[in-house]
Amino acid sequence: MAKLRHVWGRSPALVLAVLVMALGGAPIQAASIDTAAREAILIDATTGSVLFEKNADQRMPTSSMSKIMTMYMVFDALKTGRLSLDDTMLVSETAWGKGGSKMFVELGNRIRVEDLIRGVIVQSGNDASIVLAEGLAGSEQAFARQMNDMAREIGLTASQFRNATGWPDDDHYATARDLAHLALRLIEDFPEYYHYYSEREFTYHDIRQGNRNPLLYRNMGADGLKTGHTSAAGYGLTASAARDGRRLVLVVNGLPSAQARADESARIIEWGFREFNLYELFRVGETVEEAPVWLGAANTVPLVVPGGLKLTMSPVERERMTVTVSMQAPIPAPVTKDSQVGRLVVTAPGFHTHEVPLVAATDVAQLGFFGRIAAAAGHLLFGWLL
Repeated sequence: MAKLRHVWGRSPALVLAVLVMALGGAPIQAASIDTAAREAILIDATTGSVLFEKNADQRMPTSSMSKIMTMYMVFDALKTGRLSLDDTMLVSETAWGKGGSKMFVELGNRIRVEDLIRGVIVQSGNDASIVLAEGLAGSEQAFARQMNDMAREIGLTASQFRNATGWPDDDHYATARDLAHLALRLIEDFPEYYHYYSEREFTYHDIRQGNRNPLLYRNMGADGLKTGHTSAAGYGLTASAARDGRRLVLVVNGLPSAQARADESARIIEWGFREFNLYELFRVGETVEEAPVWLGAANTVPLVVPGGLKLTMSPVERERMTVTVSMQAPIPAPVTKDSQVGRLVVTAPGFHTHEVPLVAATDVAQLGFFGRIAAAAGHLLFGWLL
């Protein structure tokens, strides 16, 4: 746990610093990596910390990685009860005739939703994607409009969808950051359906196809999500791996070959697990500081971070970390439990600044009339406040 050292000033703003002392031993080198990918981002799902990024906000064609959004729409329909795994959907001529990767659905047949899900996730079926889109929205175009509405709702700020498959279209794009955020939302929002992404093969119509995610076949904790490839996009992958209670989400795109996609993705994820650790700075309910209260029934109020605070950092960032707590002090009574009274800011060289609110852990009532007079007199006589 971090130790507090008080830094008191004469201004009305109280500033407290949490200074983490050097760990000792040999100097630690900052974590760094580069990649041949044109766009990339690596995020720790537990804390949301960005461990690495390259052109993460650059628009890019997403190819079949777009199908993660298609599946988000399907899983949402399942969770809200508008759809069931045993429902069936009709295969139109449009879906049946779509080129590219295929589930090999039969024209005019009705196919179970669960089979279509596996056809999209495992087999990357463009045909299966269109069957689901038409079944849910009437047409692929209408489904794409719904995809865009949902994208805005869940916080994808730089993405636009024109189809359910990722088929090349100049107006169909996303960013690596948006795809990573989408993957995180899918994993968090639909844990009951996420297991489909770890299935290594699926057989439909006597045609067995393996999952195109190369990381599933390496012993590294990978359990999703989706590959993509077009001539314009290059080879891409949105991937996730879990290990020892941590989950990393990676997006890479613009790689020159399927082998480069597999090797580079594995290398970056292994680097993320090796070079960064999860540090608990404050437990749930742990007092960060006792803040002075003006004219309160108690002289101080404990401050806590709602939900505690865990951060993903490299050892060198942890060694050089500074945590600053600032607030207007003293806090005037009455103080209401859970009300925000300050903020806590974590900084370190090379680390993305992290800021969280500080809230009062208890109620503090205001002194009565005579108590307030006595406290004010004490302040005037003895100057007990800085």
